[in-house]
Amino acid sequence: MTSLDSILAGKYPAKAHARRVAERLEACGHGRHGIIYLEAQKTRLIEDNDEAMPFRQRRPFFYLSGCPLPDSYLIYNIGADKLTLFIPPIDPEDVIWSGLPMSVTEALRLYDVDQVLHTPEVNATLAAIASDGEGKSVAFAIEGQISEGTKFHGFLKTNTSVLKGVIEDTRVVKDMYEVALLRKANDISAKAHIAAIKASKAATNEREIEAAFIATCIANGGRDQAYHPIVACGQNGATLHYGRNDDGLADPVTKQRKSSVLIDAGAEYRTYCADITRVFPLGGKFTLESQQIYNIVLQMQTETIAMLKEGVQWEDVHAHAHRVAIKGLLGLGILRGSEDELFDKRISVAFFPHGLGHYLGMDTHDTGGNPNYADKDTMFKYLRVRGRLPAGSVITVEPGIYFCRFIIAPFLESPETNKYIDTEVLEKYWSVGGVRIEDNVHVTQHGYENLTTAPKAIEEVEVLAS
Repeated sequence: MTSLDSILAGKYPAKAHARRVAERLEACGHGRHGIIYLEAQKTRLIEDNDEAMPFRQRRPFFYLSGCPLPDSYLIYNIGADKLTLFIPPIDPEDVIWSGLPMSVTEALRLYDVDQVLHTPEVNATLAAIASDGEGKSVAFAIEGQISEGTKFHGFLKTNTSVLKGVIEDTRVVKDMYEVALLRKANDISAKAHIAAIKASKAATNEREIEAAFIATCIANGGRDQAYHPIVACGQNGATLHYGRNDDGLADPVTKQRKSSVLIDAGAEYRTYCADITRVFPLGGKFTLESQQIYNIVLQMQTETIAMLKEGVQWEDVHAHAHRVAIKGLLGLGILRGSEDELFDKRISVAFFPHGLGHYLGMDTHDTGGNPNYADKDTMFKYLRVRGRLPAGSVITVEPGIYFCRFIIAPFLESPETNKYIDTEVLEKYWSVGGVRIEDNVHVTQHGYENLTTAPKAIEEVEVLAS
């Protein structure tokens, strides 16, 4: 077995996560006793239908249990260091349709917990913990995630205000097992990106490329998508979160194939996400303008990834991406003026309006980034991560350059900014749409580890698309 497979053959480290959350609660002044109480997502039926809605496990519950089952419960007795999972008992009527549920014995074998009981035993367990002295402490839970029948009798109080935030902050730093899950999601997604590029050769519509991506994910163990895929051909790529994925790959008037496709898509594997963006040509070769922009974006990404290590200020990395974009667009003649003046006037925001990346984990836009969307500085307003990156965090690096008329128009209309953009040169680049290149990077003490293996060198991409 490979090293990755060896890691993933073990149990998800739920007990270690519970201890880390408890330690952070203590560091926040909440003591070293009490309990953590969490509930899984409930089974919900589609409105006016007897079918269950697509299930997505609550992330705080999974982080402390590793259990994907709905309608389950969890209690971590902090003082006793005891983690108990409660799973649904047999429902004889449901067995007819769905088969036998997971047994207590099987759950104890699969999950990193000390004890497994059935869900009707939750209140009795809470009462027993309270009677042993822990009742003088606090029951930590999440507001809005406590069933009506759950009773915390005997506990000093129930605190529903701090646990969610503490878990979210704890989740920022990943352990070896979590990084392995993210790597696996990336490996599956890389295969799917290659399949999508190959499918584009015979495809006539964006949805056929999307179908190839999703099918490959499912075939390789990634049944769920981390988010709705973006498959944007031609000028559709200028829309950051384009989601229709139903446009033809040829111009309806000229019947000519559009220049390129931007695909932003990632598989979810055992609750952990990949988030990868690639751009490839339709017809096997990038147009001159598309290749020029692609080279600038690749340089933006290469230089910013090289900056990553423990403690790096994310705002500095983001600012450097803008510096590279300015230099590249000046070289093409799209921008004019000095590099420093263009940076200070925030002209590059017209072409690179979003943040450089975000934390990645169980959520695509993972927790703990502390964004400041009230920031008046347009260059930093949409950053999803602020501050210094800790070792163990996993972050996306996704610079882009876009030719979106709606975003660029205010810069062209303003007498303060239009002098910095050459409209005649710009005219040649509208058809490019947008170029974004995105990898998932594990930050280490002295550098980084790129988890993404999907091809991005122009030569590789063109060979696959030919």
